[in-house]
Amino acid sequence: MTAEHDTASPAEQVERLRKALRDHNYRYYVLDDPSIPDAEYDRLFAQLQRLEQEHPELRTEDSPTQRVGAAPSSAFAPVRHRLPMQSLNNCFDRDELEDFDRRVRAGLGIGQARYVAEPKLDGLAVSLLYRAGRFEQGATRGDGQTGEDITANLRTIRAIPLRLLGEAIPPLLEVRGEVYMPHAGFRRMNEEAAARGEKTFVNPRNAAAGSLRQLDSRITARRPLAFYAYAVGYSEGYRLPRTHLEVLDDLRRWGLPVSNLVEAVSGVDGCLRYYEAMQARRVKLPFDIDGVVYKLDDLTGRDELGSVARAPRWAIAHKFPAEEAQTVLERVDFQVGRTGVLTPTARLRTVFVGGAHVSNATLHNMDEIARKDIHVGDTVIVRRAGDVIPEVKGVVLSERPADARPVVMPAVCPVCGSDVRRDPEGVAYRCVGRLVCKAQLKQALQHFVSRKAADIDGVGEMLIDELVERDRLRTPADLYTLEVEDVAVLYKSAEIAPAKLIDAIRQRRTLALPRLIYALGIPEIGETTAKDLARHLGSFARLRVARTEVLQLIEGIGESAAKEIRWFFEDEHNRRAVDALLARIEIADEHEVSADLAARATLAQRLAQLGIRGLGPVKAETLARGCGSVAALYQRIEGDLLAIGLDAKTADAVRTHFADAGRRAEFAALETQLTEFGVLGAETVVQDTSAGSLSGLVFVLTGTLPLPRDEVAAQIEAAGGRVSGSVSSKTDYVVAGEAAGSKLAKAEKLGVAVIDFDALGRLLHG
Repeated sequence: MTAEHDTASPAEQVERLRKALRDHNYRYYVLDDPSIPDAEYDRLFAQLQRLEQEHPELRTEDSPTQRVGAAPSSAFAPVRHRLPMQSLNNCFDRDELEDFDRRVRAGLGIGQARYVAEPKLDGLAVSLLYRAGRFEQGATRGDGQTGEDITANLRTIRAIPLRLLGEAIPPLLEVRGEVYMPHAGFRRMNEEAAARGEKTFVNPRNAAAGSLRQLDSRITARRPLAFYAYAVGYSEGYRLPRTHLEVLDDLRRWGLPVSNLVEAVSGVDGCLRYYEAMQARRVKLPFDIDGVVYKLDDLTGRDELGSVARAPRWAIAHKFPAEEAQTVLERVDFQVGRTGVLTPTARLRTVFVGGAHVSNATLHNMDEIARKDIHVGDTVIVRRAGDVIPEVKGVVLSERPADARPVVMPAVCPVCGSDVRRDPEGVAYRCVGRLVCKAQLKQALQHFVSRKAADIDGVGEMLIDELVERDRLRTPADLYTLEVEDVAVLYKSAEIAPAKLIDAIRQRRTLALPRLIYALGIPEIGETTAKDLARHLGSFARLRVARTEVLQLIEGIGESAAKEIRWFFEDEHNRRAVDALLARIEIADEHEVSADLAARATLAQRLAQLGIRGLGPVKAETLARGCGSVAALYQRIEGDLLAIGLDAKTADAVRTHFADAGRRAEFAALETQLTEFGVLGAETVVQDTSAGSLSGLVFVLTGTLPLPRDEVAAQIEAAGGRVSGSVSSKTDYVVAGEAAGSKLAKAEKLGVAVIDFDALGRLLHG
């Protein structure tokens, strides 16, 4: 509850605000782990200032409004500042800036004030003491009176000279400035920390503060810190010039880095022009700034104006609209993208942040939600920088209500009701209703009509967009029901072009099996994979019901692709869309299951696929040959597996696997499907091919051969060889026919033997 609407007494409100600000000061300055955004801290601080102004009897010397920062940590030796390191008062709009300027002019009795404007770096204020030009001691600001001795850590920052340059260097000079961490170094440091499994920093300011306050300066030395000088504090033997700009020139001349963004400006209008220019450049700067600072240029005028308890009267910080703010997460909705990916979106209690009212923010993905432990009902920190999409940066856990609820990914798509599945590889969740989900439909139809798919010339993006918006296209099947009047809307002449387009669609009612598979747009199923599926399974009907274990027997089809196929055909919405499509088209080029798939469906291959610990291809072959059939395998499990050549650990792993009734049922279901496909007989007897002329040899077929590849593959496998779909260092021979392509080139690159069909014949019969 804000102070303006608080029913507590002013004294109670003041005490509560002081306690909250002291706690946040401790976390910010001592622990380097702030729990609230700067804007929320500023709001609380302003409330306390206002109450103390309205009730001066409540003001105390130890109030946060009278002090800077927090007490220094006991981990470092204390350093007493010869001159206090003050903080700055803030302003947030033109009215407040005009009030500041009016006070300055009135105090000095002048008509217009000249200021030095500079970026307000979001880092850590430090003082550097140089004696006879040599760096002697460095300290943090601390509470403004006493800081922490961090000399050893500051010495590791390359931007800080250990010895000043030039002439006329004062015998004793205290330089004040800001240590910060550039964006590039911050990202690199966090990436490296994440790779090592270490904690990452929230922002560059915390990274800089945490780096400076390391007890081991070797750690600080590895951090990408930088430094800008912005003032001179205490000095001996230094005759101060007339203006602040001249002081900065002296610092540059002595070898200290000073920002090249510093400018002299006149009056309020000059200040605002600088402010707007820096705000526009902010997102492109290589470091964080959270506003600009205006300082009276005339040093004599500064002395006349003096200071209040914690801040000078001659300077002010003009803060940018807060990039971070607190609000409440009221609910989470899920948006479905063009590829079916569901993105969680935060619906927030409206808050002003980054110069705009924000009520929605991205949550990225479910892994990010879990990592940040975000619940519906939480008080969250929202970040918006420039035109960047607002995001939920984190949670204020101390504010979590008792009825906060975890964020749950919906089981079905909010657009079409299809299943939602997590990508087999990755963090995204997707709607599997590729053919029916309106969020994906336009992209799905564009893919369906593309040249390598259904190849329907003339059906372009504009027509698809129009017909989907008019609800005339709901699935690919609707393409084949279009009439001239449906498409005439996009043509000035409604006679010739529409008629040709409808004719083109009708001429594409017959699709080759590989084209149809590719046209469905199943994730991970590209043109080549679609051809492999068609070549091995032979029919669309088999593809629709093929178990993932069957699909994985096809070379090139991994677990991820197999799951995508299964999910697609298991979704009832997709099934209805496919049925509607099959009623409108004919499928060409269907055939029996390939001999290559039959060869891969041996008991040994299927056993190796189960992922049983220790049961690789060689031991799977041993187990299959020792048992001969699935029925014999189940009998053998109850007996002695060591007798057929398995070691004790692998034998135990096999028994444990098949002791599970569900796994036995799955294996039996695979056996049944392979039999139905015509791949296996009633009993799967393993053929002993060890005596074949090609035993143990691996072949790859490429180009056009005198016989169909399936027949050539069958001959090779009958002689004990194995046919692979890709060339690798394990390939023994590449059999090359006419127009051999990339496989031939790869074989030559790897030094694999290349032979023609006649040479293969000699190997077969040799």
